[in-house]
Amino acid sequence: MSGRTRLALCAWAATLMAAMALLPLVDPATWLLQAAFLLAIQTGVGAATRRVPLARPLTVAAQALVTLMLLTLAFVREQALVGLIPGPEAFQQFGVLLQQGSDDINRYSIPAPLNPGIRLMLVGGVLIIGLAVDVLAVTFRSAAPAGLPLLALYSVAAGLSDGGTDWLWFVVAAAGYLMLLLAEGRDRLSQWGRVFGGAPRGPAAETGGAVAPIRTGRRIGVVALGLALVVPLALPSMNGGLLDGTGAGVGSGSGGGGTISAVNPLVSLRDNLNVDEDRQVMSLRTNPEDASDLYLRIVSLDDFDGTTWKPSRRNIVAVPDQLPLPTGLGADVRRSAVQTRITAADWYAQNWLPMPYPPSDVNIDGSWRYEPVGMTLVGDHGQNTRGQTYEVTSLDIQPTAEQLASAPEPDAALKREYTRLPDSLPTVVSETARQVTEGSANHYQQAVKLQEYFSLTGGFQYDTQVQVGSGSAAIARFLKDKQGFCVHFSFAMAAMARSLGIPARVAVGFAPGSPQADGSVSVSLRDAHAWPELYFEGVGWTRFEPTPTRGTTPEYTQPETPGSSLPVVPQPSTSTSTAPSASASASETCTPEQKKLQACPSESAAAALGGGDDGPNWYVFLAWILGGLAAVAIPLAPMLWRLRIRAVRLGAHGRSEAGTALHTLSVWQELADTAWDFGFVPEESQTPRKAAARIVRLGHLDPVAATSVHRVADAVEQVLYAPHPRPTAGLADDVRQVIGALRSTADRRTKLRALFAPRSAIRVVWATSAWWTGFKARVAAARPTLRKPSGQQS
Repeated sequence: MSGRTRLALCAWAATLMAAMALLPLVDPATWLLQAAFLLAIQTGVGAATRRVPLARPLTVAAQALVTLMLLTLAFVREQALVGLIPGPEAFQQFGVLLQQGSDDINRYSIPAPLNPGIRLMLVGGVLIIGLAVDVLAVTFRSAAPAGLPLLALYSVAAGLSDGGTDWLWFVVAAAGYLMLLLAEGRDRLSQWGRVFGGAPRGPAAETGGAVAPIRTGRRIGVVALGLALVVPLALPSMNGGLLDGTGAGVGSGSGGGGTISAVNPLVSLRDNLNVDEDRQVMSLRTNPEDASDLYLRIVSLDDFDGTTWKPSRRNIVAVPDQLPLPTGLGADVRRSAVQTRITAADWYAQNWLPMPYPPSDVNIDGSWRYEPVGMTLVGDHGQNTRGQTYEVTSLDIQPTAEQLASAPEPDAALKREYTRLPDSLPTVVSETARQVTEGSANHYQQAVKLQEYFSLTGGFQYDTQVQVGSGSAAIARFLKDKQGFCVHFSFAMAAMARSLGIPARVAVGFAPGSPQADGSVSVSLRDAHAWPELYFEGVGWTRFEPTPTRGTTPEYTQPETPGSSLPVVPQPSTSTSTAPSASASASETCTPEQKKLQACPSESAAAALGGGDDGPNWYVFLAWILGGLAAVAIPLAPMLWRLRIRAVRLGAHGRSEAGTALHTLSVWQELADTAWDFGFVPEESQTPRKAAARIVRLGHLDPVAATSVHRVADAVEQVLYAPHPRPTAGLADDVRQVIGALRSTADRRTKLRALFAPRSAIRVVWATSAWWTGFKARVAAARPTLRKPSGQQS
């Protein structure tokens, strides 16, 4: 097997090993087999065209053309000519599939189903990355830069996944890249006439000639692996849908069980509300049977940065045998125990455990950890709810209005944490809060007025066809437009409560489900909900419901008629607009009872949350890949250019006299530029002999390296001055010997500067400037020939 064939196989394997990081994102993983087969054909075409041989651009063009035909055959053969040649209809179908894939990414959570659009994005992406790796590593014989597309592929996968086996995929991808580097090193060493592996023999044992390139390859590998670790951390994170990395829900365990990280769950909530076909998430039975007020809480969002709410990073511990009472609950508050048996659907893989709040006991199989502040359970080492049946004992806390109204101020530390607001929050939020709650005697009255403002008196409409936007002005825009759904209402009320000094957070989970004929309650995707929780000392975290037509209004927030214990049924505000929205929305008059019977209009699948968009499209992924490549390639461009130029100069050769002369001059140029990289500015006026002596003196070279420098200088003088220059063998090895000697005598800072910011890279600027000057001269010289001779008639 030739060295280039071996290198092509390693490039194929390295691409697939990096692509394996995408396996946790989609189920089933059969797409990888299809990608491996198509990538093998692409690699074989490249190997065949290189044996012809074709020019490098033609080789790349042939591979790209075959790749397009393979994708056409696999995905749009019905719209293509003879099923293989793409035309306008085929390209249009490609666009349709990519759009479908983008929509599916936003709709589904990890692991997403392998729909045609997602399959095209996966297989096509792997083929594109594989083509880039093959072109760089095999066609242009430069394996180090081939790590950039591999890094881009792994970075995208690492940014989307949040599982406990991410380290394994990194090891696999890194092993593939190192295998590619070693294959290239073996190929290069074989061209130098050295044996790869084992101790060097003969003169090489004395000079260390084979050691330097091996050491260089290892250093390049270490740098590339370091970048693979650092770059994903430097790139901004992406959230939402499949990007959320959290199953169908809102978070994930840490794997080791020490902490849980902040994860934004809100786009997953949007996806649940706007599925094309509603699906049952859980079935539950309660004792007592009345589950009309039973909310299933997944996680609480207590960190508000001005743009969105998210859960804070919290410590997690082993699940205690008996869960403690919730923070702030006093002994005089009426409560009752509720037994709930919950069965999750086989497809619902949620890392956080949906439970009624506050839980006092949980009976569930599997590996789970407990987060004490939010009183939530989170799966450990990939544990999730898929197909789980579990029992929860929770407290139905029933405070009175008097207890809430007379609640004292909470602990200073708790109040400081849960009333924190960013400086970027528009002042209209706090001003509106003060206007709405004017005349209130206590925090409880303020909270009730805020709830009534959103649900009754403020003229707000529940509408999933909103374009609220994102950023610090999102809440202000919602207060102005007065259209939105649960996320907007809960966000706004929690922020306004904090501005009034009331500790507040946002809970995410499911509103009460729909009663079934067999006595169970069905909780579906469209029951996904968000609501604010406000803290009152003596009662604890207390649910409020500002979203109209969703959930149930807590009894302790409803006014009572004089002489009666029955609450007044709230009536819609006369100020509420009765005009239909610009697009379909849930009915204003849809009651909770109608919703439970599924008599309300369904939410549109085009609904947006907070950001007012449908999530990242396929071109966003392309932009992230290109951005990642640019973020790595731009800082490393000087180093990569020097490595490439050095390989070309030291590899140049020829049997003719002209070829020998060119090789000698190229080797000398590389020696001079390397000395320049280490700080020895070349003096063009010196003869080769004097320049060699200067390099030996400034570089403090040992006798062996000094001999190598003078051998190269003598060969250059032969080329420049002798009528018939004698060919000198081993000049490239002499230069490598000198490079190793310069590195051994230089300090760490000089070596790093020579590697990552070589001074001789300025020659690119000089060459570009010279080309531009010559181009302008050629254009100027061509102008007179384009003019008509004087006196010529049109």
